[in-house]
Parts: sequence; structure tokens; C-alpha cells
Amino acid sequence: MKKITVISRILCIAAIAASLSACQTLDAPKVALPVKPKLEDLLAKASEAKSAGKAEQAITLWKETAQAFPADKQPWVNIAQARYDAGQYGEAIVAAQEILVRDPSDQLANSIIAISGLRLSTRALADLSRQNNLSGNIRTESQDLAKLLRESLGESVLVPTAEKPAKAPAKTAARKAPAKASASTPSADPFGALK
Repeated sequence: MKKITVISRILCIAAIAASLSACQTLDAPKVALPVKPKLEDLLAKASEAKSAGKAEQAITLWKETAQAFPADKQPWVNIAQARYDAGQYGEAIVAAQEILVRDPSDQLANSIIAISGLRLSTRALADLSRQNNLSGNIRTESQDLAKLLRESLGESVLVPTAEKPAKAPAKTAARKAPAKASASTPSADPFGALK
């Protein structure tokens, strides 16, 4: 008889606990799931930071946006452009490659990679020139590279001098504009002997 009383008490307690938990579930307020911010809002927030002169904060926000929206290329476009504008060409190339993962035909990404690569190469050749006077194999490879660049650009001179008159057709002038900008930078012209 004692066993039946103990079992009935346990069942009674279990029934009361079950009914209380059911009541608690019905009365509990629903918890709202966190709302995922919109891409446009995140991009706007990062752009505001950049406009306020907080470039690194903007980069961080764009990276967070890229994580939240991994298929979208726009955060990487902004990062690549900001890094390029800051002269951080290695980081600009990395960000531009992320753009190409999402859109292999993106012209801006390809341009950033090409121009940043040339500027990094120019810096490296200038450093080598100062250190070693660019002799032997390095000089030969540099001359071959300069020749290849001239041929692919359709130019007889890789880095035009400032004294030449700008009487070229619009298409040729557009191609020469980036080269003139890089020639006016304070670093030495490593292609001077390669023209």
C-alpha cells in the first residue's frame, strides 16, 4: 500500500509540473529574432565613417558587411578603392581579387589589380636599383618586362616624359594618363634606362 501511495504522489507531482510548464509556455512572451541589417544600411554606415575621415573604421565596417553578405561584391569594391586611394596597393589587390571571385568580369577590379601591380613593381624595381644598381639578370628581366608592357600598351615609350606635347588622340591620352601620374610621384623613375 505504501508503494501505491508513493507512486500516486510521484504521478501527481509530475502532472502538476507538466501543467505548470504548459501554462508557463502559453503565458511567456514571444522572443523576437534579431533583425539582420540591410546591406544598404551597413554600406551607408561605412561610407559615413569614411566621409568623417575614419578610413580604418570604414574598412572594418565594410569587412563586417562582407561577412554578413558574402555573395555581394560591393563591400569589397569599397575596400579595394579605399586601399588603392591610400596607396596600399598590396591590400587593394587582395580586395580586388575578392571582387573577381564574385564577378570575374569586373573592370574596376581588373584595373586596380593591374595598376596596383605596376606601382608595386615600380617601387620594388626602384628599391632594387638603389640597392644593386640593377645589373645582371634583374636588369635583363626588367628590360624584357618593360618591352612586354610597351607592346601590350601599344606605346613606344613606357613612361612618357612631361616635356612631350599632349597632342595625342583621346584614346591614347587616356592610356597615358595613369603613367604620367605615376611618373610624377616622388620616387625615382626605375624605367628611365628602359625607355
